[in-house]
Amino acid sequence: MHSIQLGLIENWKQFTLLVIVNAFVGGMVGLERSILPLLAEQAFQMAAKTAILSFIVVFGVVKALTNYFTGTLANRFGRKRLLIAGWIIGLPVPFLLIYASSWNWIIAANILLGINQGLTWSSTVVMKIDLVGEKKRGFAMGLNEFAGYLAVAAVAFLTGWLAGQYGIRPIPFYTGIVLAMAGLMTSIFLVKDTVHHVAKEAADSTIPIRKQLFRETTWSDPNLGAVTQAGLINNLNDGMAWGLFPLLLAFKGFSIGQIGLITAIYPAVWGFAQLFTGHLADLYSKKKLLFMGMLLQALALVLFPVAVTITHYISLSVLLGLGTAMVYPTFLATIADCTHPKDRAASIGIFRLWRDLGYAVGALLTGLLADIFDLDIAIYAVALLTFLSAMIIRFRMTIQ
Repeated sequence: MHSIQLGLIENWKQFTLLVIVNAFVGGMVGLERSILPLLAEQAFQMAAKTAILSFIVVFGVVKALTNYFTGTLANRFGRKRLLIAGWIIGLPVPFLLIYASSWNWIIAANILLGINQGLTWSSTVVMKIDLVGEKKRGFAMGLNEFAGYLAVAAVAFLTGWLAGQYGIRPIPFYTGIVLAMAGLMTSIFLVKDTVHHVAKEAADSTIPIRKQLFRETTWSDPNLGAVTQAGLINNLNDGMAWGLFPLLLAFKGFSIGQIGLITAIYPAVWGFAQLFTGHLADLYSKKKLLFMGMLLQALALVLFPVAVTITHYISLSVLLGLGTAMVYPTFLATIADCTHPKDRAASIGIFRLWRDLGYAVGALLTGLLADIFDLDIAIYAVALLTFLSAMIIRFRMTIQ
C-alpha cells in the first residue's frame, strides 16, 4: 500500500479513463433526451402527459435504488465489478428502443437504463473521489459531471438532428450501440479498481464513522440532510425539464431541430460550467454555491412559461444550466467532506438514491399537474419548490 498515492496528478491516467467512461455513461441518457417524448406521441399516439412521462418515473426509481445498492455493495464487491455489470445490463437498451412495438418495450429499456446508470455513474463518481484524496474533490466531481452531462447534451443534439434528417427510428438509436460497447470494453480492459486508495485514506482519516448513516444522510444531519433535499429537488426539476420542455416547445410551434437545440443547451452549459464550478467548490463556500445555484434554477424556471422567442429559451436554458452546474459537483464534494472514507460510498449512494428519486417525483408531479391544469402551472410549481430548497440550504447548513 506504500506505493499507492492519492491525488489528481498522481493518478491522472486512471482519472482520465474514468472521465471518458463517464462520457459514455452520459451519452446513454442523451440517447432519449430530445426525442422520446415525441416518439410517445408519434409512434404510440400517447396524449396524456402522465403516461408519456412514465418512462422517466421508471428510470428515476430504478436508477435511485441501483445507486443505493451500488453504494452499499462497493466496498464488498469492488467498484470495477459493479462498473462492468452496469455496462453489460446497458447493452440491450438501444435495441429495445429501435425495435419497440409497444410502450412496454420503452419501459423495459428504461428499467435497464436505470440499472446501467446507477451502477456505472455511481462507480465512476466514487472511484474518482477515491483517487484524488481530500484537496481536489470539487474539481474531480466537476470533471466527472462535465464529461457526463456534456455527453448527455452532445448525444441529445445528435439524436435530435438525426431524427430531423432520417426519422425518429432507427438511426438515432444506433449511437447507443456504439456507446455501450465502448463503455464495456474500456471498463473491462483499462480501468483499475480503487480499493487500495480507500484503505490508504481511511488509515489517516480523523472523521468518525457514522452509526446511523442512512438517517443522517437523508435528513437528521443538518449538512448532509440539506444537501440531500436539494439533490432531490434539483433532479425533480430536471425530470420536469426532460419530459415537459419538449412538449411545451412543440406546443409553441418550434421544430424538432429547434427543440433538440434548446433541450441540448441546458445540459451542455450544465456540463461545461462544472469544469469551473467544481473547482470553485474547493476554493469558496460550498453553502453559498449551493444556495445561489438553487436560486438561479428557480429564477430560470419561473420565466420559462412566459418566454416567446428561441433567443428567450436559449437564454433561460443557459441560466438553468449554470444554476445546476453550481450545485451538482458541490453536492458530492460536500458529502465526501462530511463522511469517513469507509462511509463515503454508502453515503453517496444514499444521497444519490434520494437525488434520483427526484426524477420520478418530478415526472409524476408535473405530469399530473400538466394533465389537471396545464404545462405552465406544472412549471411554476417546480419553480416554487426549487426556491424553497434554496431557503433550506440558506438556513439549515452549518458548514461554510
